Amino acid sequence: MKSEEYKSLIEKHLFEHILPYWEKFARDPVNKGFYGKIDNDNKQYEEESRSIVMTSRFLWSFSAVARLSKNAAYLEMADYAYDVICNQFWDKENEGVYWSVTFDGKPCVIKKQIYGEAFCCYGLSEYAAAVSELRGDESTSQNALSKAIRLFELLDQYALDKKLGGYVEARAVNWDITDDWILSPVDMNCPKSMNTNLHVMEAWTTLLRELKHFCPDEEITSTVAASLSNLIVVTVERIFQKDNHLALFFDMDWNRLDKEISYGHDIEASWLLWEALEVLGDEALLKKYRGLVVDAAQTALTEGFDKENGCMENKLEGKERDRTRVWWNQAESLVGFYNAYSLTKNNAFLEACEKEWQWIENHQMDKKGGDWWNEIDADGNPVLSAHKGGNWKTSYHNGRACMELIRRLK
Repeated sequence: MKSEEYKSLIEKHLFEHILPYWEKFARDPVNKGFYGKIDNDNKQYEEESRSIVMTSRFLWSFSAVARLSKNAAYLEMADYAYDVICNQFWDKENEGVYWSVTFDGKPCVIKKQIYGEAFCCYGLSEYAAAVSELRGDESTSQNALSKAIRLFELLDQYALDKKLGGYVEARAVNWDITDDWILSPVDMNCPKSMNTNLHVMEAWTTLLRELKHFCPDEEITSTVAASLSNLIVVTVERIFQKDNHLALFFDMDWNRLDKEISYGHDIEASWLLWEALEVLGDEALLKKYRGLVVDAAQTALTEGFDKENGCMENKLEGKERDRTRVWWNQAESLVGFYNAYSLTKNNAFLEACEKEWQWIENHQMDKKGGDWWNEIDADGNPVLSAHKGGNWKTSYHNGRACMELIRRLK
């Protein structure tokens, strides 16, 4: 497929299929905020609690698409998310954000889950850049950027392991130590994880990129750069294993606690690591870790990608292989394989990317109901028990994948 044809298809999908779905169904006009659960008939469950992850992902994705398209109309959704974060999630006593709020905007789970703090920093950083670029609204931009910087400072003060590196899973509402680390019911209750540290790296990458363009304060810029550099090294030396897979769960000393391979995280980490290296701009680290980025993508392609059907499988735990085609695994595969192709010009990566897009068009996309099916089983049928939208599934993974491909195909 020619790159211009490919880009046109992805643009059409993003602007006509993904974004309109969330604009239509995500917002709760009565209670403010976003619905914490939307089923496959697009029924919204009003009384479901709402997470900071979901809200921050809407903030990021609509800010990012406004910048990509240079269309300030998309900021209306981002403004809405920003207002919800400021008025419902921001902890005015202790700073930082609550993990979740009730449907009517009252604090629900109030601990400081570092994964959620990172996503909020990520969204705020993108929003600060968007309102500055598209509206020239420096007051709102600086307020949002100040909150993003404050989250960075809080995490480096209270959540950073200053001895062995990386960030712990959670702190209490007042940032004290807690043993309630667990991120979700499918995760392990342990002090450190791949997932949290991967998305802290993603947040610091975006914050540093925007600081370089919008903030004259060289001290904070260099501080964020140093933290990102340290986290990159921790990611490579502690989280990536010798087989090019990621370990998922750890104790405080970075001893591995799991035996699972998550193919979606492997391919996502490969391109997020390269993005972090590029934004950091450390030529020595770029040269040192380039091979790992490519090797991780190659391993994901060899071991996790269903070449016959053109899609990424979910995970391998022991001898049990989960062949479910989860929406975010497919989205991250698009970017990860194209990123590897850009680095190597190896056509196997490009072919995998094209096959993945065909799978998404033919199977993952819900052409009648909108957006993507959350999960497709090994026989190619939608898993209707998996919700269409809510606290984990938003416009972030597939929206970002489309934006990354559009940007790269230019």
